[in-house]
Amino acid sequence: MGTALVIENDPSDDLRRLGEWLTEAGLELTVLRPYAGDPLPATLDDHLALVVLGGDQNAYSAADGTPGAPWFPELEGLLRKAVRNRVPTLAVCLGGQLLAQAHGGLVERSTSGPEIGPGLVGKRDAADTDPLFKWVPLLPDVIQWHRDEITELPLKAVLLAASSRYPHQAFRLGDRAWGVQFHIECDIAMIERWAVDDRASLDELGYDPEAVVYAIAEVLPDVEEVWQPFAARFASLALGTLPDADIPAAGTGSTLPLLGQ
Repeated sequence: MGTALVIENDPSDDLRRLGEWLTEAGLELTVLRPYAGDPLPATLDDHLALVVLGGDQNAYSAADGTPGAPWFPELEGLLRKAVRNRVPTLAVCLGGQLLAQAHGGLVERSTSGPEIGPGLVGKRDAADTDPLFKWVPLLPDVIQWHRDEITELPLKAVLLAASSRYPHQAFRLGDRAWGVQFHIECDIAMIERWAVDDRASLDELGYDPEAVVYAIAEVLPDVEEVWQPFAARFASLALGTLPDADIPAAGTGSTLPLLGQ
């Protein structure tokens, strides 16, 4: 049996609780760390699913054309193959931005400034028929930690969740690929590290690091209550045990076929 391929883009953002939830649901994981030299595969033929995590890099290229990380062009190609071949895909924060960008969306530095701390996102009507999001509460708890945002979704993406400052919080491409702007994987040790590493963003917002850590710690049980079952449903989809009635017809929210690999 194959595994889910996990792409860890940054050592500060690994699977943590999301990994525990996926493995508890029966999904075996293969983790690649391209920042440490792990090569990305040419195809996903040996994998049941793809999970792409966050990181401190920018999804978009610098003014001179240099990508946010050397492996991002190859990773975007892999994300296109995943959608085209209907490989269940879950892309988190930076991963979600890369998923959008790989299919013609636009990612930019947000004019609204950083979004950091516990928050709520609001489900959109399309979430009511989504195989993963239809069981999520109307206003689920999430963890935010980003400076960039998806300012334009791909042409045929299905918007699943939004917020007032950042309207593209979750989306689906095709019938089996999801991107989320927020974090669901964090434990408190990860947040404590981010509070140290990203002190400049906290200072910009006038936030006290200890207060941010405390506020996120307070909502972690609520985050788990919502997103652990979500992760289990994703694992069921990858394993082929999610009821067919819960899966939208192939082509729903499909992407343009001529966007590269």
